[in-house]
Amino acid sequence: MRLAIMGSGGVGGYFGARLAEAGEDVTFIARGEHLATIRRSGLHVSSPEGDLVLEDVSATDDPGEIGVVDAVIVAVKAWQVPTAAETIRPLVGPDTLVLPLENGVEAADQLSEVLGEAPVLDGLCGILAWREAPGHIRHAGVSPFIRFGTRLPAQRPGAERLKAVFDRAIGVAAELPEDIEAAVWSKFLFICAMSGIGSLTRAPLGVTRRLPETRRLIVQILGEIEAVARARGVALPSDAVARAMDFIDAMPATSTASMQRDIVAGRPSELEAQNGAVVRLGQSVNVATPMNAMIHAALLPQENAARGLVTDA
Repeated sequence: MRLAIMGSGGVGGYFGARLAEAGEDVTFIARGEHLATIRRSGLHVSSPEGDLVLEDVSATDDPGEIGVVDAVIVAVKAWQVPTAAETIRPLVGPDTLVLPLENGVEAADQLSEVLGEAPVLDGLCGILAWREAPGHIRHAGVSPFIRFGTRLPAQRPGAERLKAVFDRAIGVAAELPEDIEAAVWSKFLFICAMSGIGSLTRAPLGVTRRLPETRRLIVQILGEIEAVARARGVALPSDAVARAMDFIDAMPATSTASMQRDIVAGRPSELEAQNGAVVRLGQSVNVATPMNAMIHAALLPQENAARGLVTDA
């Protein structure tokens, strides 16, 4: 398949590299020194699944140079999705599929608002990875997986073909769940709780899950997200919170969420797409979310400052 990777950081860089390693026609959309280094020296991936060096890499900052592809993997930050949707328009033809892998539950709807319903799948991924340096992706934990599904019946053949592509890649487990909405919200449970508690405390997951006080906060965050999902008609499994806690307990003790790392570094983060989204979506279905509201409010001044939305008094 001809594939384009919109966003070539930890998620896009890892999965795109594995697809290229498997022999697929992959073009990475990147920018700045990351793009320059990929063009000059290739893309390096350090991973427990096996290190990888792609020396001859197709990469650009202009999707118009690529033309229509079979599938676009959207792996930007959640708050960048609306802009990314406009950017990838030249890549999307009548048979193109667009697969979002963001942290959050709104990316597919945001893509559909720009590109229409026909190309957009829904999806999620699991991986602890980041761009360690220009041209270098570090995968540090979680056996990488991708789960995606159709939003329209006509997408099924293309989705099955895309799954077959992932199945040929080393270091990737791909699934087509029966209920992709439930799968997306199940992932949102643990990543939103992990992001919120880590951003609030600035501590790694091994600390916050061990302390009884912060562990109770994690459980409260999870309970609020579950309540919002069920009020929206999402068919989460009955033990969704317990499963999320099991996943959190299985993560490496040093784990930090990408939202946490961005907030600590003073960069714009996914606050509005994670804990902020819980508050907004909760209000839409009359579900109270006091813990997520507190986290959102506590982090909002720094978030606004990172985005240049406030000035010193």
